[in-house]
Amino acid sequence: MAFAFPEGLAPEAYPLAWLVGSWRGEGVIAYPGIPETAFVQDVVFDHDGGPYLRYESTIRVLEAEVPETVPEAWTTDDAAEPSAHPSSDQTEPSSEGHLAPGRIWSTETGYWRVSPERPEGLPEDKSAIEVMIADPSGRMTLYLGVVGNGRVDLSSDAMVRTSTSAEVTASNRLYGNVQGQLLWVWELAAFGQPLQSYASAKLDRL
Repeated sequence: MAFAFPEGLAPEAYPLAWLVGSWRGEGVIAYPGIPETAFVQDVVFDHDGGPYLRYESTIRVLEAEVPETVPEAWTTDDAAEPSAHPSSDQTEPSSEGHLAPGRIWSTETGYWRVSPERPEGLPEDKSAIEVMIADPSGRMTLYLGVVGNGRVDLSSDAMVRTSTSAEVTASNRLYGNVQGQLLWVWELAAFGQPLQSYASAKLDRL
């Protein structure tokens, strides 16, 4: 089936058109201090006709135990897990300390847009993009990167956080369209750890 641009999508956002839609799939979180933890993720890329995409992501752990999954520094009153602090409107942990299946681990919202300025030397089949992502743990990240041939490469250019947010100093993200699925990898440098894989997932279009 031939690809069709989403109805009403601004021409400036055409390089990002293949992302538009709702996605869901499974992935895994693993980082120093965090044992491998499976999750389900819902991602939505939509638009309102402006020259950008709106982005929302929700990650729900399939099963986790707070003492073994989240380092103490990420669960104190003055620090939050790098992705997000669990939402207050979710079911509280049981007396045994377990999280119910489907407990929200993190949420994000943001905007993706193609840069109106084209960097010198950028191949013709790629476009420069700017991505702004915020999460409820008190952090906002500006990513700069490129999109082309069904692939997005992003690197953090600026990170702003509140005094109570987790200390994250760098972040990279890679997204790829592989046989109709959305695959992504997220790297973090946090709490003195070098930049390394934090989460990855494989999502299907709904």
